[in-house]
Amino acid sequence: MKQHLSHFVVVLLLLLLAGCKPDPHPANPDYTVKKPTVKYQPSKENLDKMVKELQGRPYVWAEEGPDHFDCSGFTYYLYGSMGIEIPRVAREQAKNGNEIKLHELAYGDLIFFDTEETPKGKITHVGLYLGNGWFTHASTTKYEIVYSNLNTSPYYKKRVRICKRYLPEPQERIARNDVKPWKAKKVRKEDTPRIMPRAKEASVVGNYYVQVGSFEGKPKASLLAKITRAGYHYKVIQFPHKEKQISKLLIGPYRQRADAVALLETVRTHIQKDAFIAEIR
Repeated sequence: MKQHLSHFVVVLLLLLLAGCKPDPHPANPDYTVKKPTVKYQPSKENLDKMVKELQGRPYVWAEEGPDHFDCSGFTYYLYGSMGIEIPRVAREQAKNGNEIKLHELAYGDLIFFDTEETPKGKITHVGLYLGNGWFTHASTTKYEIVYSNLNTSPYYKKRVRICKRYLPEPQERIARNDVKPWKAKKVRKEDTPRIMPRAKEASVVGNYYVQVGSFEGKPKASLLAKITRAGYHYKVIQFPHKEKQISKLLIGPYRQRADAVALLETVRTHIQKDAFIAEIR
């Protein structure tokens, strides 16, 4: 009798738990597109806030939030909540925006996949890139919003079809030129800020870099910000070494060694005194 009772309790609990999650593929999907309420200004900070808040929300086909999402409904909701209108379905999202290469991916970019068993180049899935290979998406296998990584998932890496950028770059603050001379503070020569000289622009491809350093874990955010403020592009390569995660911080790439050499002294003076030239193939 006790065994029958315990078996009944287990079955009842399983039914209750199953009832808590919505059907990921409802028999009668609601195809009405619900435009999200604009709550934020377009920025990586606001996007990050929503990404963290929505992790674990259930996957439901043809839904675009705020409680249930399919893959393109998730990206549609994120951008729509910042007042950026993008198409509702993945294949149309992939036709718009600015196309970028896989190695150019930055936080907030969209990655489009062909997740069919035998890929034929169709767009069937979309995720939002977060950095260092990580992206977030409404998973059709986990049936919720999850994190995945391109670097550790050959399944997703080989199914990438195209990458698009929708998030606008922040506008630089422009100094006003209408300040009256007698109102301006007199600037002494010694108070004039030192302007870091610019080297030749980095190339999309190339094998030569200025290596700023190697670090356990990730480089400090302050160092990365310093490089970005100087107008240089950096790349972080991570690899395991003696059970630790090592990061190489590189500025570049450059096609010619001479271009990297021209930048080296500037980097040593203003960013990292022991920087050196690295050739990576």
